[in-house]
Amino acid sequence: MTPSSRIALGISYRGSLYRGWQVQKDGLMTVQGSLENAIEKFTEHTCRTACAGRTDAGVHALNQVVHFDAPVRRDMFSWVRGLNAFLPSDIAVRWAREVDARFDARNAAMGRRYRYILFESPTRPSIENGLVGWTFKPINVDCMRESAAMLLGEHDFSAFRSSQCQAKSPIKILREINISKKGNYLFFDFEASAFLHHMVRNIMGSLLMVGSGVKPTHWMQDILLAQDRKLAAPTFSPDGLYFIGPRYEPSWGLPETGSEFQDLWALA
Repeated sequence: MTPSSRIALGISYRGSLYRGWQVQKDGLMTVQGSLENAIEKFTEHTCRTACAGRTDAGVHALNQVVHFDAPVRRDMFSWVRGLNAFLPSDIAVRWAREVDARFDARNAAMGRRYRYILFESPTRPSIENGLVGWTFKPINVDCMRESAAMLLGEHDFSAFRSSQCQAKSPIKILREINISKKGNYLFFDFEASAFLHHMVRNIMGSLLMVGSGVKPTHWMQDILLAQDRKLAAPTFSPDGLYFIGPRYEPSWGLPETGSEFQDLWALA
């Protein structure tokens, strides 16, 4: 059957119960599997989807962008309401757009953004459990900012790359690391051309070693230049990691969302 149109979707999800974005061999408990199951129920056809950035188990997303070739025609409002009727409560389609057949959610992205939310407290989180990372140690934000600045620019990020990473090259352009604090919450905003597997969580682990005084600020540059994963800190918890979304050329006409959720957390 010839596809009627290519559809782009903006998806948000709480990743706590899922084994990540990508469909597993057993087909169980993944965001992609849940979405494709909803599309099949809504259209009575099987469709494969592709996303802007595959998230790991436990990682959340505010504006994951997905494309697929739709076997039926529906108006955009119907795609949103129809798919949400078949999705679990912790996954939602936020918007739908018909796009040019050349659009590819992954390859068309000029950059990707993540936010990590960290709860600094002597006692563990309760209400925010699964939604924030946690440290019981006092954190020096200025030291972390100084250390994070050493990572900006184009580098070989092998020191922060998972052994399971499938990227063709470890060289990425890290455009921004912004660290802010409100009350007991620390916010780490990352933007890069693309990210390696576990890259943000591995950087987070190393930043916390600097922020807690275990390592000096220049240690970050040392491990970056060494390009040796074994020298960096262990991979930090996925709980507080959010895929804010990709950036595209405005000509694609896709919305950028997620800032309202960031503003909600900033009120904490």
